[in-house]
Amino acid sequence: MRSKEKISYFYDGDVGSVYFGPNHPMKPHRLCMTHHLVLAYDLHKKMEIYRPHKAYPVELAQFHSADYVEFLHRITPDTQHLFSNELARYNLGEDCPVFENLFEFCQIYAGGTIDAARRLNNQLCDIAINWAGGLHHAKKCEASGFCYINDLVLGILELLKYHARVLYIDIDVHHGDGVEEAFYFTDRVMTVSFHKFGDMFFPGTVVLKDIGEREGKYYAINVPLKDGIDDTSFTRLFKIIISKVVEMYQPGAIVLQCGADSLAGDRLGCFNLSIDGHAECVKIVKKFNLPLLVTGGGGYTKENVARCWTVETGVLLDTELPNEIPENEYIKYFAPDCLLNIPNGHIENLNSKSYLSTIKMQVLENLRSIQHAPGVQMQEVPPDFYIPDFDEDEHNSDERMDQHTQDKQIQRDDEYYDGDNDNDHNMDM
Repeated sequence: MRSKEKISYFYDGDVGSVYFGPNHPMKPHRLCMTHHLVLAYDLHKKMEIYRPHKAYPVELAQFHSADYVEFLHRITPDTQHLFSNELARYNLGEDCPVFENLFEFCQIYAGGTIDAARRLNNQLCDIAINWAGGLHHAKKCEASGFCYINDLVLGILELLKYHARVLYIDIDVHHGDGVEEAFYFTDRVMTVSFHKFGDMFFPGTVVLKDIGEREGKYYAINVPLKDGIDDTSFTRLFKIIISKVVEMYQPGAIVLQCGADSLAGDRLGCFNLSIDGHAECVKIVKKFNLPLLVTGGGGYTKENVARCWTVETGVLLDTELPNEIPENEYIKYFAPDCLLNIPNGHIENLNSKSYLSTIKMQVLENLRSIQHAPGVQMQEVPPDFYIPDFDEDEHNSDERMDQHTQDKQIQRDDEYYDGDNDNDHNMDM
C-alpha cells in the first residue's frame, strides 16, 4: 500500500447555473448541490480544490470534428432557427437542446476532466475527481443523450500520452456507447460498461457480443442487465469482472464513470442500487491503487445524485460520513429526513442467478482471448496540448480556491420541486 493518497477535486460554480429547459430531466444544478454537501461535510479540507480551465476549441477537437466544435461555439438559442439543417446533422434538439451558455458549459466540464488527467499524468495527485464530467454518449460529430462533448474520451486521450493502457469503467444505468465507439478498434483502452439493456432502453445499441473489432477485439466488455438489479448481485458481478480485467489487462490508469441514474428511485433509471451499493464499486476500484480519474454522469433525481457523489467523495478520501446531513445551502432538497441513506428500491429483480452466471462466464471467456497486457511501442510523450497565449491573471487551472468566498452560490427557484409542485412533474418520459 502506498502512503495516503493525494486527491485533486475540480469544480466551477458556473456549471450549476446552466438550464437545459423546464421539461428536461438533466439538471446541472445537481452539481451545486453535490458541491455544497461536500463542503458541509468538510471534505474540501482533505483535498486540493481547483477551478478547471475552460477547454479551448482546439482541445475539444482532439476528438470531436472541428466543424461540430465550431458549430457548438457559434449556436445560440436566438439563432438556432437559422440552422435547421445543422441542428439535424449534429443531433441537437429535444434531448440535446441549445441553451444559454451551452458552449461554456461544455468547456468547463471537459476542461475539468482534461485537467484531472494532466494532474494524474504529472503525478501531482493519485486520484482526481470531476463530478461535472462523465458525459459518455457524445460522438465525434454529434450530440447524444444529453451529452455534447465527450470529456471522458478527451481525458483518456490525455492519459494515453503517459500510459500504454487505460481502463474505462462505467456504472451509469445507460451504456457508455460514446466512449466504447471512440476506442472500439484499439487495444490501448479497454472499456467495461455495466448497464440496463432491452425494452428499447437508451441507447439501445449494445449487447454482450459487442466486443470490439480489429486490434480492439475483446477490448470492449459489455454487461447488459435487466430491471431491478440489487446491491448484492451488482457488486458481486462487478468485483469478479473488474478484478479479472485488471489482472489480465494491467492498466496504467483507470477512468471510472459514476453515473448515479443506476440508483434506486432515479427518474429515468430502473435499478435497485442503494448509495452504499453504488459506492462499493468505487471502493473496489480504489483498492487497485492505480492512478484514478473519477467522474459523474447521469442521475436525474438530483438530491440523490448529490448524496451519492458526496458519499463517494468520502470513499475516495477514506472518510465515512454521518447519516444526518449537516446544515447547508440546499438543505430543503433533502427534507423531510435530511439523511444520506435513501429508501430501498422496489422494482422486481429480473436478473436471475442463471442469467447473471451466463454473463459472467461469457465475459471471462472473452477475457481469456486477449493478449495478456498488450504492449505498445515506446515513443516520445507528446507535450500537454499547446495552449494559445492567455492572460495569466485570468487563467490558472491549478489555482487553489477559497471555496467559501469564490464559489458562486446558485439556487434556481425554477428547479426546486417537491411532489406535485415539481415543475417537471408532468414531463413526458
